[in-house]
Amino acid sequence: MGVHSITLPDVGEGIAEAELVEWSVAVGDTVLEDEVVGAVMTDKAAVEIPSSVTGKVIWLGGEIGDVIAVGAELLRLEVEGEGNQANIAAAGAGTSADTGAETVSDVVTTDTASATELPGQTTTAPTAPTVKPAEAPAQNSISQKPLAAPSVRKKAMDLGIDLRTVKGSGPAGRVVHEDLEASQNSSVAAGARVADKSITEIKVVGMRRKIAEKMSLAKARIPHITIVEEVDVTNLEELRKELNDTHGESRPKLTVIPFMMKAIVEAVREQPQLNARYDDEQGVIHQYGGVHIGIATQTEAGLMVPVVKHCETLSLWGSAGAVGEVAQSSRDGSASREALSGSTITITSLGPLGAIATTPIINHPEVAIVGINKIAIRPHWDGQQFVPRKMMNISASFDHRVIDGWDAAVMVQKLKTLLEKPAMLFVGD
Repeated sequence: MGVHSITLPDVGEGIAEAELVEWSVAVGDTVLEDEVVGAVMTDKAAVEIPSSVTGKVIWLGGEIGDVIAVGAELLRLEVEGEGNQANIAAAGAGTSADTGAETVSDVVTTDTASATELPGQTTTAPTAPTVKPAEAPAQNSISQKPLAAPSVRKKAMDLGIDLRTVKGSGPAGRVVHEDLEASQNSSVAAGARVADKSITEIKVVGMRRKIAEKMSLAKARIPHITIVEEVDVTNLEELRKELNDTHGESRPKLTVIPFMMKAIVEAVREQPQLNARYDDEQGVIHQYGGVHIGIATQTEAGLMVPVVKHCETLSLWGSAGAVGEVAQSSRDGSASREALSGSTITITSLGPLGAIATTPIINHPEVAIVGINKIAIRPHWDGQQFVPRKMMNISASFDHRVIDGWDAAVMVQKLKTLLEKPAMLFVGD
């Protein structure tokens, strides 16, 4: 028997490290060749790691949330034959050359490894001292210190329960966890409010960590300027409803987003500096001819931004269909790294849950983002009287290092004009 080492492969795009987000195997499991053993998260997407051989897992190289360098050892398998022990030795693993057995000093390298039982070794838990049973008292005396394990005392403190008032059902009247639950349930049944002092620790890993890093980077490096403008979308909503009623069965459903996409294409045609990405480390602005719009999409894993490429070539229904496709692929986890990168400007919307106004955070390294807020009927002065109109605010943020306030305001007014007079969106068509 030999030992085969599997390392983190080069996932491309110059990525030097990745975050471990999933183990599909555990120590002792037998895996087949090409079977997925785990997954890592890069800046772009999750990447599954397959096994290159058939063997038995004898060591895992990290915990969920650990950041692992490309080329570092992920796991070891016990395999038929010699395996690739030379690679392990080169990585400093210290595997025995003649037997293929691992030494204790090699295995105990992480918290996870230290808790792993080595092949051929057993561990014996210390025997707890025996407590001689005694008749439990009906109630702990208020002046008597109750008998309870440290974990029970801590739980009672977290729940706000006085142990002296709890009847113990354990040996010698010892209070156990079940007694605390019974006491809590009886208090709730009696109408008493029990303070919840519990604290749940949740490690930030995977997509949530990437989102946190992305947002921190954007806020730390980009000085935002946000403009909020009120837009009368009564005519747009009437047109959208009529188009959906007429073509609803044969074409994708139209939301406000496809109209905003066409408006952005028209606006950046006049202001191409807004359809750009800023490399602030090199001091270079990359201005794009094609309009690649990122669509902020909420998924179970967190916020993702799939991209609709070359929106300048799409019709209204083409834009609607493309948005539906990229949003669905993001939600079901089938979106590729290419589909999640390359945007030049982003649209974000909370749909009907949206607020009156928002302050969108720019999708670094872009220089602009447009936020769509909820539509509401509000009184609008038409010059003679107040009339009910469907109103919506748009919130647009810009990178103030490269976009002046005047240029930002010009774009927002252009979007306002196109959305209030939607027929102008089709003049070029």
